Amino acid sequence: MSEDRLIDVVLDEASLAPASPNGEHERRIALFDLKASNAFVVIGESRGPYVLTLSMHEGRLALDVGDQQGERVCLQYMGMSVLRKLIKDYAMICDSYHNAIRNASPSQIEAIDMGRRGLHNEAAEVLQEALAAQFEIDLETARRLFTLVCALHVRG
Repeated sequence: MSEDRLIDVVLDEASLAPASPNGEHERRIALFDLKASNAFVVIGESRGPYVLTLSMHEGRLALDVGDQQGERVCLQYMGMSVLRKLIKDYAMICDSYHNAIRNASPSQIEAIDMGRRGLHNEAAEVLQEALAAQFEIDLETARRLFTLVCALHVRG
């Protein structure tokens, strides 16, 4: 098994906003899936596998990466301006999707879901690019991290 991976992801409780049941469910799934499968390379380091703590600090995303022994590997801050519109759009389309599940036709639900997935992929690619100087992450890892960033950004 590769050492270039996350063995745990922690969300700073102080940074988390109260979530809707759907939001909480998405967050739990993203955390579970990230722990089960991910690709996470800290460029210039080989001290993995890693523990990642995500938080908001002065309006910026903080990615605090540690090794298995709890020693900090790096602390990276990322401005949220590149993701702000995508987060807002993603929240709106998720609300539309959850409302559609209750009272729309299967074809309408499928159309909204396709749009939601496309936007999620776009946001994941933007996140990958924004972090590329410090981290190499695959698309699935970036998708799951974007879900968690959304959970943090609501309050931040």
